[in-house]
Amino acid sequence: MSASEPLVGISTYLERTRFGHWDVEAAVLYRGYLDCVVRAGGTPVMLPPVGTWNAENIAFLDGLVIAGGADIDPAAYGAEKHERTGEPRRDRDDSEFALVDAALKLDLPVFGVCRGMQVLNVTLGGTLHQHIEGHNPAPGVFEHTDVEVSADTRLHSILGDRTNVQCHHHQSLDRVADGLRVTAKAPDGTVEAVELDGARFVVGVQSHPEQDIEDLRLFEALVEAAREFARSKA
Repeated sequence: MSASEPLVGISTYLERTRFGHWDVEAAVLYRGYLDCVVRAGGTPVMLPPVGTWNAENIAFLDGLVIAGGADIDPAAYGAEKHERTGEPRRDRDDSEFALVDAALKLDLPVFGVCRGMQVLNVTLGGTLHQHIEGHNPAPGVFEHTDVEVSADTRLHSILGDRTNVQCHHHQSLDRVADGLRVTAKAPDGTVEAVELDGARFVVGVQSHPEQDIEDLRLFEALVEAAREFARSKA
């Protein structure tokens, strides 16, 4: 694969799925992630939550997206399970913690989306609020939220002073991990974005930019970072 079309891995999840004549467990991913990567100039690679993920095994990638999804097992950050926290999906937790750890070792560009930002925070030693109100109006319904972006950050160079985002989450960052900098907040103070100081490109957002394939700014920034990373390997 040429550096002009970098390979961007995207984490997937195992779900009971119906297609054709089949009703089976399958590795699935919302298509918006794939379309956004392609339209931003990259080539997507789906990464299932099975097998061994380490720096050696993902060295072929030029970038990584940790996709949204289910709640992280609170045991991963030393907490008891809240009554509103979903059932653990430890297969996905384990694989995505490993993916993030491997990517950081390689200085691979990383983009965490919703759960993906939370995975990044927990991997680095942070914690989560297990339930908040106001960012998840109903199943399958996104809350449109205005967020203010901090100046002198990578996110500000991409999105400017403020932007409107689509949220669908009932958990959020509590203690922010060492090295992560909060780069955007919602009006109620909820952390809406973080980035890792000193990294090539490690950005997390609590919202769902894959829901708007007309606004590709975040995916374009990731793909450009992945393109530069691919050139550095040549």
